[in-house]
Amino acid sequence: MTATPLPPVAPEVTATLVEALSPRLRKRLDAAVAKLGARPTQRDGDTVTVSVDEENELRMHARGGVVASADSIVCGCLLAPACVHRAAAACAAPMAEPSEAPSGSRPVTVTEADSHAGMLAPTDGSESPGSSSSTGSTVGTTAPGPDASPSPSQETASPAERAAADALWSAGCAVLEAGVDGAGAVVQSALLRAAHTARLRHLPRPAGAALSIVTLLRAARSGDPAYRTAELVTALSELLGTAHRVGQAAGAELAGVRGAARRPYSPDGSLRLYGLFTEPVVTDSGHGGVRTWVAGPDGRLFTVGDVAPGGAGRAVGVADRTVRLGDTALTHRELGRAGLAVSGATVSPDGRLGAGKGVRAVSARGARWTEPPLAALWEPAPSVQAARALRSASRRTEQPGAGDDLLFLDVELLGAVEESGGSCLLARCDDGTQVRLTAADDDPALAHRDNLMLLAAAPGARLRIIGRLVPAPHPRLALLACSHPTGEGSIDLGLDRLRRADLPDPTARVTPAPLRPGDAGAHSSPLYLLERRVEQTVPAGRAALSMLGDVTAEARRLRRAGLPTAAGLLTALCASASARDRDHFGRILPAETDDFATHWLASARYTAAVAESLCAAAWEPRRGDPVAAPSDHAPAR
Repeated sequence: MTATPLPPVAPEVTATLVEALSPRLRKRLDAAVAKLGARPTQRDGDTVTVSVDEENELRMHARGGVVASADSIVCGCLLAPACVHRAAAACAAPMAEPSEAPSGSRPVTVTEADSHAGMLAPTDGSESPGSSSSTGSTVGTTAPGPDASPSPSQETASPAERAAADALWSAGCAVLEAGVDGAGAVVQSALLRAAHTARLRHLPRPAGAALSIVTLLRAARSGDPAYRTAELVTALSELLGTAHRVGQAAGAELAGVRGAARRPYSPDGSLRLYGLFTEPVVTDSGHGGVRTWVAGPDGRLFTVGDVAPGGAGRAVGVADRTVRLGDTALTHRELGRAGLAVSGATVSPDGRLGAGKGVRAVSARGARWTEPPLAALWEPAPSVQAARALRSASRRTEQPGAGDDLLFLDVELLGAVEESGGSCLLARCDDGTQVRLTAADDDPALAHRDNLMLLAAAPGARLRIIGRLVPAPHPRLALLACSHPTGEGSIDLGLDRLRRADLPDPTARVTPAPLRPGDAGAHSSPLYLLERRVEQTVPAGRAALSMLGDVTAEARRLRRAGLPTAAGLLTALCASASARDRDHFGRILPAETDDFATHWLASARYTAAVAESLCAAAWEPRRGDPVAAPSDHAPAR
């Protein structure tokens, strides 16, 4: 048989099959998943057959592309259907995207403060990370405690919602207790079951966080090079934070905690659109394609995408395929530099343009980046744009606008700088802010890295750029597009390849202003002393912190740096990790997971809030920074 990918399996199907296993088979499940994942497979229509061994086969029926019921996985071994193979196949297969909102789901409106309010407060009586000083040297923190009573006139969670949230909390606590190493298929199935129940109870936001955790756990345990511990920390913090707040929040805050289920495209009338740029999209699940960004006359951003299984190779090829929108003959690459007139437009909440039968689109004149309406995107100050992007990244808005994480800057290139993880391109904004520009994707099939290296060889060049904010203690962007160094047109940095001939003549280059001390360096903060303990919990679980011993010296260093809340959180976190009670005979009792999870959540929320504050402060122009005149710019598209 030839290797064929297993079909996606609905989360509730995986949970059902794992729950049906006996305790003995559950202990063997992780080994069975690894073994079955290495067995040969073949596809015949909607059915994928797995060779369990030399004599037995397992069939997965994916009607419509998804295994939607437990009965759709059939094993031919003697122990079936009570065998471990069916559950192992479901766990080894990709997780299917949840269907649209359950029948009867409520419409949800979320304001900027809804989903963030009250989520950062520690529950141990210590200070709450509600705000931070702009310099990062001291952090003042005040916020209402999580036990504040809601107004009687405000809606509160129903008993069913509270029960679903409690199940999510327990599942998240189990992940923290076990860590990645111990969070195998059984722990993951508890998350899947809790997520499914939460969706049925109209809690799509915490349910989505639970599914994200399962995806990240699978990536971590399979050795996926794209896995990042920080992403799992963020997902766990999101799950535990929202699950905790369901029983505490009321009114608008509760609406934010519940979240908004994925909603279908809605009519948006006629649109006149102007192309901005096209970026390649490569996902961890092996999908690839492109996303073309366009803007309306009012500066509102939209996207037209084409993403399907295929990876980076498909992304490069799709850029020159015709956009699937109305009757236009433009390719994605051409649309990024042209315009569209659309009638009967449909738009999703995240700005994606629909391609339904009633949509009509024809090619139209585009606009240069220096012409209305696109030029207005570069007018807000870098600090204002960074603040907007931070709100989007920190989920202060449940439905952020399309492109809220993008920054539009005019910069002067200063050259390459070395970092611990390699090198990046340093640039200076008009307000004097030093920003580090990094490759959006290091895949060699894409042009990001090569183009960045060429741009680093052109210090003094002035460019108009588009980048995606990378939260850090210093200004940092993933570079997506820029005006052509010659001043003619623009470059999609993931798809178009610059040549040395495109760079300014070395004899005609402007020498960049000299770097001042600290310009190329990142802000250093002892906050990492708490951040690393939060992250250490994720790979190895609670046991990793219980063996640390005395952290008095680290707490003292945090207090000297003006971070007393961080010091208190560090001390409480490590104390709760090692706290174990004994019975009357001196035997160690099972660990109390709630207390440790509460301290971990408070620490994770606090470090995220302070890091956000440091990032925002880094984008603020420093007093005495020179401001370049607009006329200094080379002509940009």
